[in-house]
Amino acid sequence: MKIGYSFWGFLGNGITDTPDGGRSHRRPFIDALLARGHEIVFLQANRDLLEAGDDLGGTYTFDGGIPKIDVLFLEWRWAIDGRNTTPCGTDGHTCDLHRQAELITRYTARRGTPTLIWDKDRTLRPESIWRGTLQTAVCEAAVAPSPGAHPLLFPVDDRLLAQADPVALAAQPRDLTLAYVGNQYDRDAHFDRYFAPAAAHVAHLVGGKWTQTDRWPHVRFLGRIPFQEAHGLYGRSLATVLMLPERYAAVGQMTQRIFEAVLAGCLPLAPADIHHVEQFVPTELIVASGQEVIERLALLQKIAGSQQHADLIRACLDRLDLFRLSRQVDALESVLATFTRGADERGAA
Repeated sequence: MKIGYSFWGFLGNGITDTPDGGRSHRRPFIDALLARGHEIVFLQANRDLLEAGDDLGGTYTFDGGIPKIDVLFLEWRWAIDGRNTTPCGTDGHTCDLHRQAELITRYTARRGTPTLIWDKDRTLRPESIWRGTLQTAVCEAAVAPSPGAHPLLFPVDDRLLAQADPVALAAQPRDLTLAYVGNQYDRDAHFDRYFAPAAAHVAHLVGGKWTQTDRWPHVRFLGRIPFQEAHGLYGRSLATVLMLPERYAAVGQMTQRIFEAVLAGCLPLAPADIHHVEQFVPTELIVASGQEVIERLALLQKIAGSQQHADLIRACLDRLDLFRLSRQVDALESVLATFTRGADERGAA
């Protein structure tokens, strides 16, 4: 089928000064859909070309109009004051929200086009009309999504999982004990409880946009780093902490940070308050306090490079099967088949 895909971000490396975690999984996801015979046209601005000067080899199609499509697929955008809520043309304005409104009005509301909303940031309100409209389906990147929503997790390429070698990763020299790559957004509680206490005792680095850091003067913040450098930072570190906003932790929504870390051999310590945490990491890596983080890191330092270390990395890689790209494409196609068939039946009636 022909899918009109709306996202605000990048398919390539993009630029440094922007938050877009989707870069780790969006392009493999799109390529897998294309490989299964779907046609895809992107409906937001081509930021790769406009901002990063990357034409992506001319591989993909972008359209700023209202082309004929079978399904509208939205990576859901939300209001951000001072950015996409301002009038078009004003300084700092981004038109992602206006464009999304145009798409959902023209396709979903007026034409009844089957519409799939991937609420990757859990910002779609519970009372939103789009949760109860017959021609729409909502997906969330959560193990236990909201009532009526379908799970569609952030995918990790099957080939990367096949290539990962736990023994080689365990043997890799690491000059850091602890690292984190990601932005501050709503993560202060986890950072306070788990990361900051441990950072006082071990060599560490934090990459990402953290603007309010006065309360952690001992933590070494790098600021935003280029997307492609995240793998290298994880590759230098023995472990990370999987810090989540509460709205993610409550439903078992794990971000792409888990596979970015594990594929670099960086062991993920996971707070015990994450719903279904046992599905994401082995028991040995679940922590309930900052003191437990410190204790686990001390143990990992002792076993670094050993077979026990390699076995822990292997156990983490095994759990990434939950996010496997082929599984997520299967999940998406199942949702598409169900609600587009229903739309066709309603149209025939």
